[in-house]
Amino acid sequence: MQRLWLIFSQSVTVVVALLFVVATFKPDWWGDRTLGSGVVAITEVSGGSSSAAISPHNSLALAAKRASPAVVSVVSSQTRSKAAELATRPFLDDEEPSGEGTGSAVIVSANGYLITNNHVIEGADDIEVVLGDRRHVSARVIGTDPDSDLAVLKINVDGLPAITFGPVESLQVGDAVLAIGNPFNVGQTVTSGIVSAIGRSGLGLNTFENFIQTDAAINPGNSGGALVDVNGHLLGINTAIYSRTGGSLGIGFAIPASTARQVMAGLIRDGVVTRGWIGVQPSDISPDMARSLHLNVDEGVLITGVLQGGPASKAGMQPGDVVIKVAGKPVQSTAQLLDTVAALKPKSTALISVQRGDNAFDLRVLVAQRPRPTKS
Repeated sequence: MQRLWLIFSQSVTVVVALLFVVATFKPDWWGDRTLGSGVVAITEVSGGSSSAAISPHNSLALAAKRASPAVVSVVSSQTRSKAAELATRPFLDDEEPSGEGTGSAVIVSANGYLITNNHVIEGADDIEVVLGDRRHVSARVIGTDPDSDLAVLKINVDGLPAITFGPVESLQVGDAVLAIGNPFNVGQTVTSGIVSAIGRSGLGLNTFENFIQTDAAINPGNSGGALVDVNGHLLGINTAIYSRTGGSLGIGFAIPASTARQVMAGLIRDGVVTRGWIGVQPSDISPDMARSLHLNVDEGVLITGVLQGGPASKAGMQPGDVVIKVAGKPVQSTAQLLDTVAALKPKSTALISVQRGDNAFDLRVLVAQRPRPTKS
């Protein structure tokens, strides 16, 4: 009897020990039961692999990985300050008022060409680019285009990770995007959002405006950085935010990559961007304006001023005329008029359809080259 009791007690001890080991090291064998105080069975990915847990369809990691190496920081030493101007503007660029500007730039060719914003490097005495491997490289300005707020830089480094340009023409409201740059000089940062609007104009930021609007967080220092799609392809150059506090409010603007590409080509080839110009001051026509001025048109662009001796003046255009078409293309806004005229070749002749009172007629205008903006 004593021997049977001994065998029983040893068996119970072994079973209890096995239960303890299982509960400690294999709690999932017990299903959803709670084992001890505060211990709950969970399910986790085996092997510590995150790729199995996160589907490529709901992650933007690949896009960030592809595009981030091509986005660099730009530090420009400047003798001027824009603190007073920035304090009163609802639209903010990313120049530090201390005299040292920090922004971003995008590498567009492996042999050292970069695109950034003109306001990032405007008035700079020295420009330095900080690459992804933390190398500091001196940069020179190839050309600037204040009308579009773009600039091209060159660094003497080969084998750089150049970004791939994306299909901007197929961009739609609601598309997912990433903004990459160096906000507040904290280091490269990636934020995500969607395309909120396309073709934004009339903001008073640039002469030529065709912005991509996004809610991806863009903050001071992001200017000149990249707006990319889910494949890491360049859609735009981040340029400005709408903010009364200096931080992101979810309204950011980027210059389309197609515009940046065109401007870059002109600056590298000629040092300037060649645009047509006729010397007029245009204004959009509102219904109230049309009624008060007794304009016999439903659409078009009102000419409020004509430069004396300019191309339009020589052709006979007068203040109060309404431009209906330029080279056969209807124009319904100031932005459309500026873009259409800019696309005309200097020294060419263009027919401009005008409404003056009850009379409609065409003017033959000898197009000139648009002069560069004068610094205020």
